[in-house]
Amino acid sequence: MNKLTGRIAAIQCNSHMSLVDVVIGSDTLSATLLETPEVAEYLKIGNRVSLLFKETEVSLAKNLTGLISLRNRFAVTVRSIERGDILSAVVLDYAGKTLTAVITTRGMDRLQLAIGDEVEALVKANEMALSYDL
Repeated sequence: MNKLTGRIAAIQCNSHMSLVDVVIGSDTLSATLLETPEVAEYLKIGNRVSLLFKETEVSLAKNLTGLISLRNRFAVTVRSIERGDILSAVVLDYAGKTLTAVITTRGMDRLQLAIGDEVEALVKANEMALSYDL
């Protein structure tokens, strides 16, 4: 499980769900949650939280241009690659933190990924979970 820690910067909600923005360094990442500040007391601007997301929910892009609907798009560097027959694990550096993306080996070959490459990691907001850090 990937984990990044930051502070809640904004919360948009309706009667049953919230879109929570978390600032991590100079990036703002978002999580869609099936709870609101009325029922989840930890949902307060300024609270320290961790964003959690599975390795299989991370997509990678090289030379991506234009606008996309994914809310979470952040620069990473390829640290190492564990090549498999069907899936490969790509270990990434994000501002000194280690993250992992598990992608198809075909996709990795299509991107021609190599150690040291600067790429973008992409994660849909509904694939992010929040954990409250006391």
